[in-house]
Amino acid sequence: MEIRAAEISDIIRKQIENYDKKVSVTETGTVLTAGDGIARVYGLSGAMAGELLEFEGAGGETVSGMVLNLEEDNVGVALLGKFESVREGDIVRRTQKIVEVPVGEELLGRVVNAMGIPIDGGKAIVGS
Repeated sequence: MEIRAAEISDIIRKQIENYDKKVSVTETGTVLTAGDGIARVYGLSGAMAGELLEFEGAGGETVSGMVLNLEEDNVGVALLGKFESVREGDIVRRTQKIVEVPVGEELLGRVVNAMGIPIDGGKAIVGS
């Protein structure tokens, strides 16, 4: 069985045309210190005040945090959630989103966490 150069070329072209690799670029940082719900993060020079960050905590658990303090070489972050799992050296990713909390009539009488997510066992809140 012979394969011609033209056939090989066609096969390669088809594979290149069908190649669909998604690439995403995110700014990441490293936790310098963490304790009592506060973390210092190095490497997020583009972070905005009030920006939501995602921490890769112990065991792969994701913990959210909000940028509160911008300094030259690090940012101060208030951890929202199970902050005990965030350790020195953990990876932190920018979301490029300012923290938002849903509001509306559905929020009345509900128990929510700092992100506005219900913790009372009720249905999700859709803000207006």
